[in-house]
Amino acid sequence: MPADPSLIERLERIAPPVAPPIDFQSAEAFVWQSAPEAFIPVPHVNRQPLQLLKGIERAADQLLDNTMRFAKGFPANNALLWGARGMGKSSLVKASHAEVRKKQKMSLAKKDLKLVEIHREDIATMPRCLTHMRAAGDKHGHRFIVFCDDLSFDKDDTSYKSLKAVLEGGIEGRPENVIFYATSNRRHLMPRDMMDNERATAINPGEAIEEKVSLSDRFGLWLGFHNGSQDQYLDMVRGYAAHHDLKLPDDELVREALEWSVTRGGRSGRVAWQYIQDLAGRKGRALKVE
Repeated sequence: MPADPSLIERLERIAPPVAPPIDFQSAEAFVWQSAPEAFIPVPHVNRQPLQLLKGIERAADQLLDNTMRFAKGFPANNALLWGARGMGKSSLVKASHAEVRKKQKMSLAKKDLKLVEIHREDIATMPRCLTHMRAAGDKHGHRFIVFCDDLSFDKDDTSYKSLKAVLEGGIEGRPENVIFYATSNRRHLMPRDMMDNERATAINPGEAIEEKVSLSDRFGLWLGFHNGSQDQYLDMVRGYAAHHDLKLPDDELVREALEWSVTRGGRSGRVAWQYIQDLAGRKGRALKVE
């Protein structure tokens, strides 16, 4: 008996769409999408050149060295960039990726370093994401930085346990061609009251705290970011202004930049960049795209 065409059509409508083939050759950066599973290419990465990130030179040197070793196939550590808001944590990850790719092209390296962003809410799906990257490494030699911006965990959130297993503790572990970089305002990725609550309700309070802190221990490289000084802030402003060819007498630039920082209540790299965008807009100038 032939199949009912209308039944076939109804089944096709409710069936999940076929996932498009993954093409890691199409871009240098991607965003992981968990449902349906896909790596969305990023045509243009929003980033600043490494030399414009002022006041974080020590952290920049360490992360760049770690990333370069990983790109060459040598041992390297997962990295946690933690600390003050707006001081260039995520900017440094993206800039380091770009710098290493530039050096790879100059040396004609065959292994291509990709940047894959995973959103905080998709952390539980990271094992599936890694499966695709492991296969791409075996087939094409690609290496991947998996990047999670503003990573933290709130009360009753247990997805940190799956992240722990992926980073170090699972039976399969992290693929050799993948490294994990995360930024956070918290050094231990957990709010203090969450840790205190675990301590108060646990049979063994010490073990409860160890469970929470051990996630940060999965990161072999900890890079701390602290609030910038006035001189560092002005160095950032001058660097951005020179790079984007925004001509303004230095005394006027300093006066405006300091006034801007007062209205924003801080002197971070983010505040410096926001001032530069305002200055460029007032001058009717487009900012350079890297």
